[in-house]
Amino acid sequence: MAEAPLLSLRGVSKSFGASRAVLRGVDFDLAAGEYVAVMGESGVGKSTLLNLIAGLDRPDEGTIAFEGAELVALDDDARTRLRRRSMGFVFQAFHVLPYLTLAQNVGLPLLLNGIPAAEAAGRVAAMLRAVRLEERAQSLPRELSGGETQRVAIARALVHGPRLVLADEPTGNLDPETAATVLALLRERVKGEGSAGILVTHSAAAARTADRICVLGADGLRPA
Repeated sequence: MAEAPLLSLRGVSKSFGASRAVLRGVDFDLAAGEYVAVMGESGVGKSTLLNLIAGLDRPDEGTIAFEGAELVALDDDARTRLRRRSMGFVFQAFHVLPYLTLAQNVGLPLLLNGIPAAEAAGRVAAMLRAVRLEERAQSLPRELSGGETQRVAIARALVHGPRLVLADEPTGNLDPETAATVLALLRERVKGEGSAGILVTHSAAAARTADRICVLGADGLRPA
């Protein structure tokens, strides 16, 4: 018997106002351990799709099942707990907290999940080693380059062992060489940690780092 997908979307549609349909009839399956790129024109709804998968918004129609739970059926608190426990996020704008050290930034998901301090410290140290920033643990974000800051964001997204990592244009603010380094690290860590990943990107080069590529358009989400 085939294993059920980690994530499954069926007939997902979302509109903003009466005349602005963003997503229409999106079907999508993501297997555990799979890393998929989603491409599409600006304004087609790629970030909206991630927000729906993360349970930050609700679809107008359709179902979104993650880890066997139907997200639409969960209340706000349950979706927040699921997101904290089982998802990690990497954004174009980094979203690291400027007055916390690298170690403190990376450790935030563990704090939110109630992981004991001693265990959390060990996991933070291991993840900083994995992204090659162990010597910068006590640095502040303002002391880092853009590529280093994005490596902090990757470490933070993975430190709590999420089942799913959502990356929204994670290299949009980086030069091509740094972007290539960050993308290689993101794939390496997502696959190495046994997580599944969705990479939203405008970049064909970035998309080629994924296991497969899908294109989001007016007719839904299709293989490239």
